[in-house]
Amino acid sequence: MDGSDEASSQEKTTNHAGLAAATEKERSILEACRWRDLEALRAFAESPGGFLTDRIRQHAWPVLLGLPPSHGNGSVDSGVEEGETGSWKELPRHRDEDQVQLDVNRAFIYYPENQNEAELARQKDELSALILEVLRRHPYLCYFQGYHDICQVFLLVLPPAVRTPAVARLSALRIRDFMLPSLTPAVRQLRLIPDILRAADPQLWRHLSATEPFFALAGMLTMYAHDITTLGEISRLFDVLLAREPVFSVYMFAAIVRSRRAELFETPQDEPEMLHSILCKLPRPLDLESLITAACALLNAYPPESLAAWRTISHASVLRTARVPDACATQSMADGQVFFERQVAELRWLERRDKIMEVLWRYRRPARSLGFAVLIGVAALLLRKHPGPAAYVSGLVSRWVRL
Repeated sequence: MDGSDEASSQEKTTNHAGLAAATEKERSILEACRWRDLEALRAFAESPGGFLTDRIRQHAWPVLLGLPPSHGNGSVDSGVEEGETGSWKELPRHRDEDQVQLDVNRAFIYYPENQNEAELARQKDELSALILEVLRRHPYLCYFQGYHDICQVFLLVLPPAVRTPAVARLSALRIRDFMLPSLTPAVRQLRLIPDILRAADPQLWRHLSATEPFFALAGMLTMYAHDITTLGEISRLFDVLLAREPVFSVYMFAAIVRSRRAELFETPQDEPEMLHSILCKLPRPLDLESLITAACALLNAYPPESLAAWRTISHASVLRTARVPDACATQSMADGQVFFERQVAELRWLERRDKIMEVLWRYRRPARSLGFAVLIGVAALLLRKHPGPAAYVSGLVSRWVRL
């Protein structure tokens, strides 16, 4: 046997071994889906290749999102409320539908490839219907630009029967913070990134200290679907994002920042705009396997409870209500709405408090500082417990400072 024949034989043996290993992994993942073994699925999602194929993802993703084995039965609801048997098209329009249509018109830019006009039009109609059904059935949710990027992946991977309940549960239980009427909770998530860098890489943290973490906003909001341009890569990343707790996405971006360490140090610290521009775009090529491993290591070494910015995260945020990986699979859609309404109430309280503080600061008078302190204390207490009387106190403050 000459050298070329021997090399060819070794290559065939290697390929055969790799195929056998993939086949065994596939069988093991499907078995874990059958038994709804979330811990095993999480391990497979973190391992190289994740769930391997879309055919396997069609079994694994619904389990991770808490859909019951038989649609409509089981202890965990499917995302369609009991009694909602009518067509979603008969439900009232959602307030954000015009923006939905604008975004759907821009969908399917990178994948799937080689579509003709008729196929593209059909998929856009399906995407629009998927988003509108979720929003009309759960009208408390607020649409955000980039939501269509996430839904596009679910549409291309999952079969029609489970798309709507899967996206509904994802929306209410995993990305709820981004579907509130304010971006404040999303910004608070971003503030965790500098804290992770400070703990894991103080030198890099100091280099980026003048750069706000808003570079991560598009990636975080869209589960990276806005920035990753191949279906295979984004589906692979969704494997682990759905298997891990929601805060994992924050650690994923911290790992991405650290992976660009050498490149970032080539840009001076006093040029935050340039650093921001670099970090707004994901590195190419994107070594997802290494980044997933790095993100897991960061989360294990520096859990969110050890970060200063964690204190600013609402107790109704998905980062806290789904702090353990299995929480999203066991919570109900009703739970998601309760948490949503709790966060909205907190946001309204913060807005009222900030307005009172602004008035006090604008009209502050040293001689009346004690009186102001008493008023702001009473106002804060009432705002939290009794929003109605608080409005009276707010007006009282305004009149007092103008005397």
